[in-house]
Amino acid sequence: METSTLQPTLKTDRFALRPVRQSDLALIEHYAADKRLAVQTTRIPHPLPPGVIAAFIDRALAPDRVEDVWVIDGGAPDREEIMGVVSLTCLDRNQSEIGYWVAPPFWNTHLASEAVQAIVAGNPQGSDTMFASVFHDNPASAKVLTNAGFAYLGDAETFCLARETTVPTWTYSLKLR
Repeated sequence: METSTLQPTLKTDRFALRPVRQSDLALIEHYAADKRLAVQTTRIPHPLPPGVIAAFIDRALAPDRVEDVWVIDGGAPDREEIMGVVSLTCLDRNQSEIGYWVAPPFWNTHLASEAVQAIVAGNPQGSDTMFASVFHDNPASAKVLTNAGFAYLGDAETFCLARETTVPTWTYSLKLR
């Protein structure tokens, strides 16, 4: 399966959020191997072991997946350019958790804000509520959430694979219905 037919493509003025493809492996792997990116995520280990991103893409394309994954694709029709990844994980009670990262060459370009706002506006899983959490040392990511209408819920902590430790987080939610 190359892309999911059940997962919509969402478009903004600057890019498309399209379902991940097997052909995205090399670029996602390239960016995910960057320590600056990995330490700002919970699930990307550093150094990046072989096969981690291939397994991630395989899970994202599985018919029984619980997480929908989009790439931020800013390329022209004849040349794709992956600039980041956005995911929505299905939770119980018609809720979902959003996760996102933007590749370091595209930091400080407001791509994350635009991508999160597109996911919220499109609400592709038909969720009643979306949740997200960010590390305390990443206030820019917290601003992405508040700009999209998320409200601060409280502090928590989560394990970061790249840091190999538990990291304090801010948790946010957004009521959609």
